[in-house]
Amino acid sequence: MKQAYQTLNVSKKNSIELSLKILLVDDEKEFVLTLSERLQIRDMWTAVVFDGKSALDLIHTDAPEVMIIDLKMPVIDGIDVLKQVKQTKPEIEVIVLTGHGSEQDKKKCMGLGAFAYMQKPVDIDLLSKSLKKALEKIKANKSPVI
Repeated sequence: MKQAYQTLNVSKKNSIELSLKILLVDDEKEFVLTLSERLQIRDMWTAVVFDGKSALDLIHTDAPEVMIIDLKMPVIDGIDVLKQVKQTKPEIEVIVLTGHGSEQDKKKCMGLGAFAYMQKPVDIDLLSKSLKKALEKIKANKSPVI
């Protein structure tokens, strides 16, 4: 399932100046849809897919700037998604958000180029801060070198 990036635009008051596109990838549909709504309320553009294959297909047609991925998914797990994203679209920042990870998983993900590694349930303000830092990194990488 592919979904266009959207935001609720409820209030500009909460905006942390995130004009970036965020792709949420998790097979727990209720969780990921709720997370999407919570980010949209904060004026962030989100799209949701429920499996790794759909995520990998989408990055080639409508690439996000940031992906938030779960580790444990059927068929293509989060580590494989992270590897393929960093091989084909290294400019995409990837935040791993998992309820089943270990310290070993964290080390592996960070070694593969993940921007951050967080545990579920995640504090939405902490996740928002991490997204803001990812945006700052993206902007810094896009800035022309003089």
